[in-house]
Amino acid sequence: MSESAKLDRLMRLKGAVAAGKYTMEGKVEEYKGQIPKDIAEMVAMMVAANTMMGKMQAEGFTKLTGMKWTPFHGWAVAAGDYAVCVMGHYGVFVKLAEASFDEIFKTLMEVAK
Repeated sequence: MSESAKLDRLMRLKGAVAAGKYTMEGKVEEYKGQIPKDIAEMVAMMVAANTMMGKMQAEGFTKLTGMKWTPFHGWAVAAGDYAVCVMGHYGVFVKLAEASFDEIFKTLMEVAK
């Protein structure tokens, strides 16, 4: 599946307003949706930072609890009327009132493979 097709699939999720592919160095590779390019570039930096923090937390939880928290898959932040959900190098912004997180994470897992 092409990168454009993957982003189109994310944009078809209920409540989706933007979707993108980002590098772990905080750069935008490609995005679609209702956000300007400069905002997408800022989001790419946030995605990289939060993903690194999530990986560190998962490794720490595994060591502290003996529970299996790795490999790290992704994360979400919900605030106000929106959420951002990320797995691998892909993320999607969604309207909370319309979002199905089961469907979002299922789709992200498939797209991020």
